[in-house]
Amino acid sequence: MLKIVNVVGARPNFMKVAPIHYLMKNSHKINPLLVHTGQHYDEKMSKTFFIELEMPEPDLYLGVGSGTHAQQTAAVMVAMEKMLQEERPDWLLVVGDVNSTLASSIAAAKLNIPVAHVESGLRSFDRQMPEEINRILTDSIADMLFVTEQSGLDNLEKEGIPSDKVCFVGNVMIDSLVQHLQKASQENTLKDMQVEPDQYVLMTLHRPSNVDNKENFIKILNAVQTIKKDYPIIFPIHPRSKKMIDEFGLQSLVDGVKLVEPLGYLAFLNLMSKAKLVLTDSGGIQEETTYLGIPCLTIRENTERPVTVEIGTNRLVGVETKDILGAYSAIFSELKKAQIPPLWDGKAAERIVDFFLNI
Repeated sequence: MLKIVNVVGARPNFMKVAPIHYLMKNSHKINPLLVHTGQHYDEKMSKTFFIELEMPEPDLYLGVGSGTHAQQTAAVMVAMEKMLQEERPDWLLVVGDVNSTLASSIAAAKLNIPVAHVESGLRSFDRQMPEEINRILTDSIADMLFVTEQSGLDNLEKEGIPSDKVCFVGNVMIDSLVQHLQKASQENTLKDMQVEPDQYVLMTLHRPSNVDNKENFIKILNAVQTIKKDYPIIFPIHPRSKKMIDEFGLQSLVDGVKLVEPLGYLAFLNLMSKAKLVLTDSGGIQEETTYLGIPCLTIRENTERPVTVEIGTNRLVGVETKDILGAYSAIFSELKKAQIPPLWDGKAAERIVDFFLNI
């Protein structure tokens, strides 16, 4: 029986690993172990995501916690090396681009344990983003690279990755969305927030380049102040964003915005699926809104998910107030021909597990 360690470290990983781990658990040929590094260590939020995604409790919890990028990466490597030496799996499977992804991959590669990377080949071409470093390095040492969109295939070919190590499988984030959309629709989130479908804007904001930079944060919130005149804005506020609003004294720029605590997966999916518009600097939300057909303004200068802009509902708007508002004015008429990208069909996890079943 094939022994595979599936790694989660941060909440976006949970949605990506859940459908893969479920199929592996129901296979007679694979023995999957779920390892949580503890990079996102908020027990309440992490536990909520596990329950809502119907994931089993992790087989192993490494409890790494917070720290600088170097501290966190090093701590995961040390804990992961010890675990891998004890378990000696046939494969290590990692997803996404967080520090746990890179650290786990390095630890496995040093022990000659094959690494499979889900969501390979995505590139923003912005090395100021820590995630970009994680993506590039993980792909360079992975033995199997599972790709979500055409740009991933193109990027890996340019980087000299042999084609026999690359497999276009689609997007596992969409697998989780498809699986849970009906259940999410039964949540009372809109009622709790006192909003009507298609009559509110949902916002997420957490990237250091946006919220740690006072000038950029002010530009973004100035645009928000204009948009809120048309629609109520719901802002599940990231701890980092909340901290910087307080530090910079920007409370007046969120007056009238509905600030709420971070939401569970189902509540957030319910809100996102019925929004008029989403404002975000997140990666995964660009993909989810594209599948749902919800207009999305991404408050960044670049994206590692270009298919969401090329054929989806996403638009890159940067941080300038006038650019955000210009895109806001135009987006509803621009997106009539938006499409769902190839293989974003809820079956990406099946294709990934089939690879391991046919080794």
